[in-house]
Amino acid sequence: MRSHVMNTYARLPVSFTHGQGVWLWDEAGRQYLDALAGIAVSGLGHAHPAIVAAIGGQAAKVIHTSNVYGIALQERLADRLCELARMDEVFFCSSGAEANECAIKLARLYGHRNGIADGAIIVMEHAWHGRTLATLSATGNRKAQAGFEPLVPGFVRVPYNDAQAVRQVAEHNRSVVAVLVEVLQGEGGIHVADAAYVRFLRQLCDERNWLLMIDEVQSGMGRTGKWFAHQWAGVVPDVMPLAKGLGSGVPIGACLAAGRATGVFQPGNHGSTFGGGPLACAAGLATLEAMQAGDLVAHAAAMGEAIRTGLAGALEGVAGVVEIRGMGLMIGIELDRPCAALVKEALAAGLLINVTAERVIRLLPPLVIGAAEAAELVARLTPLVRAFLAQPAA
Repeated sequence: MRSHVMNTYARLPVSFTHGQGVWLWDEAGRQYLDALAGIAVSGLGHAHPAIVAAIGGQAAKVIHTSNVYGIALQERLADRLCELARMDEVFFCSSGAEANECAIKLARLYGHRNGIADGAIIVMEHAWHGRTLATLSATGNRKAQAGFEPLVPGFVRVPYNDAQAVRQVAEHNRSVVAVLVEVLQGEGGIHVADAAYVRFLRQLCDERNWLLMIDEVQSGMGRTGKWFAHQWAGVVPDVMPLAKGLGSGVPIGACLAAGRATGVFQPGNHGSTFGGGPLACAAGLATLEAMQAGDLVAHAAAMGEAIRTGLAGALEGVAGVVEIRGMGLMIGIELDRPCAALVKEALAAGLLINVTAERVIRLLPPLVIGAAEAAELVARLTPLVRAFLAQPAA
C-alpha cells in the first residue's frame, strides 16, 4: 500500500524502535552503532535519563502557552546560552533553518536602520544554511536550489576560506551589511576554516560596521570540542544561529545576538508560535546540565582525536583516501570517488553513517561515545572503506 507521507526523503530500509546511549535497535531487534546522532542532534545519545526526566516532568506541568506570555524556562535557557557564548540576547525558534532565517532578517533590518535599503550578505560556496527560500538562497548548493527559482536576492557568494575574495567584495560593494559563514562546513564536506580566516572576518566586520554571523547549527553544542566552533579562533560573533544538539532531539533553535546586533529586533519584528516553549526549553536546559556534568565538551575533543587517529592508522596507504579531517566529533573521510553506496553497506554492518558532498563519509557520533565504542566504529567502518576502494571506480 502506498504511504501517504510526502515523498521528500530517500529513506533507508530500516525503522528504529528504541535506543540506549550510542546504540539503536530496529523492528527486527538488530543492534546498530549510531555514528550519525540524527545528523548531530542526539548529542547525549538515546534515552538519556536526564532528558527523559526533563521531558516527562515538564509535559506533566505545561507543554505550551505561546510567547504572548512570559516563559521562565526560556529566560533561564537564554541566560545559560549567553553565558556560554559571551553574547547578549536570544530569539528562540524550532529549527536551524528558522535560526538562520532569523539571522538573515536581523541583518536586513540592521541594514535598514543604518540607511542601507538593499543590504547584501556575503555567503560562501558549498555553504548550507537551510531549505526555506531565504536560507536556500544563502546556501551554496545548486542541486538543492534547482527548481525553486526565483531565489531570494541580496546574497553575494565567495569561495570559502578565501580572505582575499571577501576583501574584494568589501572594496567594490557598498551594500554589504553582514557575513554569514560556517566555521566548519558540515553538508559542504566537513571543511574547516583557518582560524586566521575567522579572525580576519571578525576584524573586517568591525572595520566595516558589518555583522559577523556564524552558523553553529551543526557545529555548536560541544560537537567540535568547544561549546561553539568559532571559539577555536578566539572570536565572538555578532549573530549566532544554533539548533540541532540544543534539545537532544526535541525541536529547538536559537539565534543569539551580541554587540551591534543587540536590540535590533523590537516587538513585532519577528516571532514564532512554537519557539522557546516550556517543553523544548526544559530539554535544552537538561542538555546543558548533562553536558557540563559529564564534561562532554572536552570528551568530544578527546574522542574525536581518537577516532581520527584510528581511521588514519587503519586507512594509511589505502589508495583512494584523499583526506581525513574535522574537529572533535565532526569528522569527514574524503574519497576520490562518489561513495553513497557505503551508507547501505554500513547499515548492513550495523553502523549508521552518512555521505555528504558525494565523496565525503560524514561521522557525527553522540558526544557520549566511549573509547571502546569509538574503536568499534573504526573497526566496523574501515574494512568497508577498504573493500569499496578496492573495486574499480565507476
